[in-house]
Amino acid sequence: MGEKKKKIIKTIKVNADECNGCRACEVVCSAFHATPKYSSNNPARSRIRVIRHPIKDIYVPVYAGEYTPAECAGRNKYLLDGKEYEECAFCRASCPSRSEFKEPDSGLPLKCDMCEGEDEPLCVKWCLVDALTYEEREEEVEEQVETEEAEAGLESLIDKYGFDKVTDIIARMSQKGQ
Repeated sequence: MGEKKKKIIKTIKVNADECNGCRACEVVCSAFHATPKYSSNNPARSRIRVIRHPIKDIYVPVYAGEYTPAECAGRNKYLLDGKEYEECAFCRASCPSRSEFKEPDSGLPLKCDMCEGEDEPLCVKWCLVDALTYEEREEEVEEQVETEEAEAGLESLIDKYGFDKVTDIIARMSQKGQ
């Protein structure tokens, strides 16, 4: 068991009733995470997505959460204004059964980093209708060992290309570095 520590929890609060579907959050997120920063715009690289039903004028921003190596067992359905949505539409996880929140070129999982280095996430800053708000709160949490990003990335590559191919590539790369 880990010990209890105080930790700042950063969250983006989503008020779907205010979202007008402008997708400024997607654009600024993908530009911020481009290499180099702001050099391009590809919404497929965005860590936030706007789920929409244009006829009913319903828009729901969903930002990327943790990577999960397996898809969930539940396939619940939600009814919003008479339209049925699958649970996956609102899920924040990057998992093997969906293409959302995966880097389009490599297939590596994407996770919201709250625009690290900025005062607040840019999606919040650029949301002119206040559908997104940034909140920080202090909580006492039990410290746990988290899966490292490199491990999650390797798991994703193994899922996509297979263990043998990934180990062969790593072996070749380590020989080049000698």
